Amino acid sequence: MRIAYLDCFSGISGDMLLGALVDAGVPLDTLAATAEALNLGARLEARKVLRGGLTGTKVDVLVPDSAPDSAATHSGAHTHSHSHTHTHTHDGETLTHEHTHAHSHTHSEAHDHARAPEHQHDRKQPHEHQNEHTHSREGMGDHIRTHEHNEHRSLSTIFGIIAAAPLSDVVKKNARRAFQLLGEAEAGIHSIPVERVHFHEVGAIDTIIDIVCAAAGAEHLAIDRWFASPLNVGSGTVVAAHGTLPVPAPATLSLLAGAPMYSAGPPLERVTPTGAAILRMLDVTYGTLPAMRTRSTGYGAGGRDTPGEPNLLRILVGEDGVGEGPATETTGGPGTEPIAILETVVDDSTPQLLAYVSEQLLQAGAWDVYRTPVQMKKGRSGVQITVLCHPDRLAALRDLLFRETTTIGVHWRIEHKLALPREFAEVATPWGPVRIKIARNAAGAVSNASPEYEDCRRIAEQHSIPLKQVMLEAIGAWSSRNSGETS
Repeated sequence: MRIAYLDCFSGISGDMLLGALVDAGVPLDTLAATAEALNLGARLEARKVLRGGLTGTKVDVLVPDSAPDSAATHSGAHTHSHSHTHTHTHDGETLTHEHTHAHSHTHSEAHDHARAPEHQHDRKQPHEHQNEHTHSREGMGDHIRTHEHNEHRSLSTIFGIIAAAPLSDVVKKNARRAFQLLGEAEAGIHSIPVERVHFHEVGAIDTIIDIVCAAAGAEHLAIDRWFASPLNVGSGTVVAAHGTLPVPAPATLSLLAGAPMYSAGPPLERVTPTGAAILRMLDVTYGTLPAMRTRSTGYGAGGRDTPGEPNLLRILVGEDGVGEGPATETTGGPGTEPIAILETVVDDSTPQLLAYVSEQLLQAGAWDVYRTPVQMKKGRSGVQITVLCHPDRLAALRDLLFRETTTIGVHWRIEHKLALPREFAEVATPWGPVRIKIARNAAGAVSNASPEYEDCRRIAEQHSIPLKQVMLEAIGAWSSRNSGETS
């Protein structure tokens, strides 16, 4: 199973993840083509930078002045922060906008404009669409430029941009999910329907590209399961569209509900709403580094260089620790694969309910489900439900058990599964053909051969003969034809 681990020791933002993906081997051309497919007039640029003495890849979204939501930022030699306030008239109303920026730039006469972080990473957040608009634009240059009122995009508008792009269904689905989660988080914070949430900062071109390109990069790596470390979310405050907010910002905190987090280092915003939404989109499992064989690593850079504390996101890509290799207690040996085993015991469910739940589990992707009578405490009789599945289905099947049964506790474990290669052969019986399932060991010898139950049952019902007679006839026919092989 191919897995990836996000080491978020300095947090995560959209541009940091894109940098890590490129650094780990995702071609920049793949992400650039994704950005171009969105038809927003933006392009990507990647460069090597130093963060705390370590090298990482910085990916910038370059937006021409003529594009909507463009913000002027210059990539270059030095970093500084500034804030300014200016006014302009919109629909006959004078509006005041405060901007706080931290960015690096090199001055030139002709240039592209890319976002730079307002605090540490990208600072973008949706807000409720009202008559009064507060704007927090990032990456404004140190030069004079005409301010244009930024477009407020609804969730349906962003969905339309994604739907119109010539991208795979998987990329579109994941990108839509990320924006849906962002919208729901903001709606909950402001106690409004999600349909009334209009994206200002998160609706900016660079954030749409961050999320969609993250989905495309994940698809390119063909990761079966994502893992992440506990999150360093930072501390302090950050200036956004709604004013000065605590770190982590409310939208970020809502998106990270249940995720392990901590704060370390100088007071900075280290996990942005975009980064949190991408983590939810990838459906990561949090914890320490799992057993894995690393094939590639990458470092994605944030906007600021914090001396002695690398402002980087690290990604490790490889196979889980139970793939091909010498047999050990940890790996299980060649041909093995991981298997999740979920168990729960109930003593107050009806047979009808248990039968229904078993069917639902199988339909939801369980490999097998079985029920075992058990003796519980206080002399009560109960039923233990055991579910076998691929680890990828563990969370979904666990939730199904809680939803559909009366249990209040489920335990699980990951073990090794070794399945012998199987093949089918057809034999003739007096009543018609029957398939024989044949399993072979590693040396190629037949380990087992058995007639297919459904074939034998159909013949037994059609000809009104005992099922056991059909099965004996079928295995006898196969044995006669393959007398040199063991059954």
